[in-house]
Amino acid sequence: MFLNKFIIKPIKLIKLINHLPLRSYHQYYLTTKLVNKNVLNIFNHLNKRDSVFNYGKNEFSLIQSKNLSTGNGKNESNITSNNDLNKIYSDTLLLPKTNFPLRADAVNREILFRDRCTKDLYQWQLENNPKELYILHDGPPYANGNLHIGHALNKILKDIINRYKVLNGHKVNYIPGWDCHGLPIELKALTELKNVDNYSLTPLQIRNVARQCALNALENQKKEFINWGIMGDWENPYRTLDKEYEVKQLQVFHELLKKGYIYRQNKPVYWSPSSRTALAEAELEYKDDHQSRSVYVKFPMINSSKYEQSKFKNSFNIMAYILTLLSLALDLPIVPRDNLHVLIWTTTPWTLPANQAVAINPNMEYSIVCPTNIDHNTSTIHYYIVAAKRIDALQKVLGTELSVKSTFEGRKLVGATYMHPINMQQCKIIEASHVTEESGTGLVHIAPGHGMEDYETCKKLSVPMICPVDEFGNFNSEVGNPTFEGKFVLTNGTSAVIEYLKENNNLIKEVKFIHKYPYDWRTKKPIILRATAQWFANVGAIKQKAIESLQEVKMVPEAARYRLEQFTLSRSEWCISRQRSWGVPIPVLYETETDIPLLTNSSIKHIIEIVKEHGSDGWWEINEKDLLPPEYKNNGKTYRRGNDTMDVWFDSGVSWTYILKKFKREDSKAISDLYVEGSDQHRGWFQSSLLTSIAVNNKAPYSALITHGFVMDEQGRKMSKSIGNVVDPNTIIKGGKNIKKDPAYGVDVLRLWVASSEYIKDVNIGNTVMKQVGENIRKYRNTARFMLGNLYNFRYDQLVDYEELYPTFYDDYTFNKVIQTLNYFTNTLLSAFYFDIIKDRLYADYLTSQSRKNVLTVLYHILNVYAITLSPIVPHLAEEIYENYKTVGPKEYDSIFRLGWYNLEEKWNNQPLRQEWDVLKHLRNDVNQLLEVARKDNSLEANVELYVTTTELFNLLHRHKLDLKSIFITSDATISSFDKDSRLTEPTPSYIHETDFPEGIKGNCKIVVKKASLFKCPRCWNYNAQIEGGLCKRCENVLAIS
Repeated sequence: MFLNKFIIKPIKLIKLINHLPLRSYHQYYLTTKLVNKNVLNIFNHLNKRDSVFNYGKNEFSLIQSKNLSTGNGKNESNITSNNDLNKIYSDTLLLPKTNFPLRADAVNREILFRDRCTKDLYQWQLENNPKELYILHDGPPYANGNLHIGHALNKILKDIINRYKVLNGHKVNYIPGWDCHGLPIELKALTELKNVDNYSLTPLQIRNVARQCALNALENQKKEFINWGIMGDWENPYRTLDKEYEVKQLQVFHELLKKGYIYRQNKPVYWSPSSRTALAEAELEYKDDHQSRSVYVKFPMINSSKYEQSKFKNSFNIMAYILTLLSLALDLPIVPRDNLHVLIWTTTPWTLPANQAVAINPNMEYSIVCPTNIDHNTSTIHYYIVAAKRIDALQKVLGTELSVKSTFEGRKLVGATYMHPINMQQCKIIEASHVTEESGTGLVHIAPGHGMEDYETCKKLSVPMICPVDEFGNFNSEVGNPTFEGKFVLTNGTSAVIEYLKENNNLIKEVKFIHKYPYDWRTKKPIILRATAQWFANVGAIKQKAIESLQEVKMVPEAARYRLEQFTLSRSEWCISRQRSWGVPIPVLYETETDIPLLTNSSIKHIIEIVKEHGSDGWWEINEKDLLPPEYKNNGKTYRRGNDTMDVWFDSGVSWTYILKKFKREDSKAISDLYVEGSDQHRGWFQSSLLTSIAVNNKAPYSALITHGFVMDEQGRKMSKSIGNVVDPNTIIKGGKNIKKDPAYGVDVLRLWVASSEYIKDVNIGNTVMKQVGENIRKYRNTARFMLGNLYNFRYDQLVDYEELYPTFYDDYTFNKVIQTLNYFTNTLLSAFYFDIIKDRLYADYLTSQSRKNVLTVLYHILNVYAITLSPIVPHLAEEIYENYKTVGPKEYDSIFRLGWYNLEEKWNNQPLRQEWDVLKHLRNDVNQLLEVARKDNSLEANVELYVTTTELFNLLHRHKLDLKSIFITSDATISSFDKDSRLTEPTPSYIHETDFPEGIKGNCKIVVKKASLFKCPRCWNYNAQIEGGLCKRCENVLAIS
């Protein structure tokens, strides 16, 4: 009667069970073998293994209940019974519990952890970390405009390095800086003063507005940097506009002057008509597709008989020699001298009015040629002198064959004269080693006022220089032709010159020429070379010492060394003066009558004292007489202050003085440990810092340099507003207008993108890239969540020893390898392997079993390594993880960074054990493949039998005998010795596979997969139960202990 009631009304069974001791229930249940059909339905549905992490009792029950089939949908009592029965064993499982969410509202959650991992941490590590100071010196961004994705790449790289150093116990000094002077800020100030005539503005009026523009931009940029989780001394940044900084800058200038490195010279410099100032090489960018109007122009040779032979003796003899050669070649008594010309080619026709010579290479061969398409009866025959090896190329350009009349050495031309094609003056042919046969005609038009090589060549030969171009890039009155005056040299000025040449029959050919050409990096307009009086620093005197000092500097990548060395070696001087108001003044006064500069030790010291009190504005605020030191005030001369300011690269290039003043170090050590900037800084800040430090300190200012590339779009293109491919870091963090297209990823995803990039090259970014990075961080959260969920009831005093878990690449700055290793660790070793093989022990063992404690110990160590490894890269996520397990550790800290780098015990670095696990993982892969084959026929739970052929392999597997079934995730695994020549004969269904092991492991193994012989345990789902529907021995014991 009792049994009938039990079968008919399962709900009463549950009530009965609730009042029975667990041991009594199991005995009763196993002996009667009476299982209600509804209960079996439930347990059958539990047969399906779950491949994802499921958290919490309620979630676990819900997953089970979704697949229930009661057999009678109308019977509500049966449905209730099934749900209750469903909880019988789920309540006994130790399922994960955690408040750590899988998906977080990153934008808002990150703010919760911002202060603890930035400003609070920065101050704490300076006060508490025991190791010596580590100085990463910040290259100052320009205090103008909004931050872009390149700023994010740079600042986040620096922050990752600093955070790693903090974890390793160093006191980290990171003082952010800003470059606050220069043209872009001055132009912005002029824009804000647009209602005022620029030419009526005083320097002080411009400077006051420019200063405010810089400070406003600086504050906006600072807020963004802080929001990116950048740790630093944001309350005390260095700014190149602060008077303390300006004083240090002038003191460096003074040191260079005392050592003879500073001088003034009138010579060609890069000049920006759009900015109306001289530029340094570092302020140029090159446009590859610039189009010039190149011209081939003839310069008539002069008939020397018109001049006194005594005055032009060399010229007369050369002309006589050439004309004799030509006459003999043509079988004529004499060649008309007015028909002989030198032929030149130039891409800058506007420089022809400033022509002072034609250069040839004395070691090259030259020929006299004439076109063959001339009618000798009706046309005047013209003969041209060109390089012999350029004849073939010239025939193609000019569209005619050239008949060679004579060939001779170039040195025979030196000293001959020609007629200037515009001002009709007599000029000489000179020799120059830079003339080659690679392009043009082999004869080069020389304008020393518009070319550096031209200037140097003419200076040696005392050839005079003219520069008929004003600061706006227009021809002035010195041009020699009134029709050219006032025209802009790069447009209508060029047209006017070409038209004049054409009208006077001196233009042979005009050809459009596409080539690389320098542009002003700020205005994006082409520059010119123009001779002006400028102040220079003599780089030639110190560059060899600079190159030698680089041998002691670590370079990442190593290829950056050659690039920096070549840029340094290519410079002989540095133009440090600029014709603008917003900057640090070059402290020079000039005699009013003679324009002779006053620049002495006493004059500079006097001006430095003024700047200490008034800042650099004092140069313009104070009466000129008061700018003079006492000994010059009553010497009978009057002086005017100079209007030039210093190159901004000089401003930022002396930033090491700020570090030197704030942190004293031994002379043998570099001023800073590391500089990190983009590849454009090899000719910019890296170089200006090196040169100024060598000049003053006789050593490089850094012990290591890291060079990163530029940020491109996903197609590898430069970012451009016109293309529409600009990626705004704020859009990545906060999301765009179209949230589906541009979701809000938060700061840590942006930081993870930086760390994932091979930053020593140009890096790509776009929606596809960021989607993948976002997926990676989701996996990190998921992995951490699994570990947190299982450590909810674990205590630190339960730890036991285990093996080493994770290597790091931080020391080599290869952060992408950190991420690659972490991804492999997350996806392959943890999610797809370790987490799978430990779930049974975690969920089904009793709470304090040694086996479960071992697993929890490993999880604790893994989580520590995992979170701390992530922390320099994604500090907000790392802090959130730590917030959820910090009570587990021996001591609670306010921040994960206060734990320090997690160093595992050396004894865990067990190489023999590592090799054994490599064998086990190899074997597991083969077992999994065989299981997949087995599941094509049916979905039975399996047992694995291993037959090994050597004692060595048998012993290895036997040492891990108890773990094998967990590793294979099967109900059982056995090991047997086996003769490799024997054959296994097994009844169907069984599956046999032979596996070979990696080199170094002797023997092989035959794997047999069979259907499990026992029954499925309804609690742990393993097929280890002795009777159908019964519990396995392990689960019986767990429930009995519970």
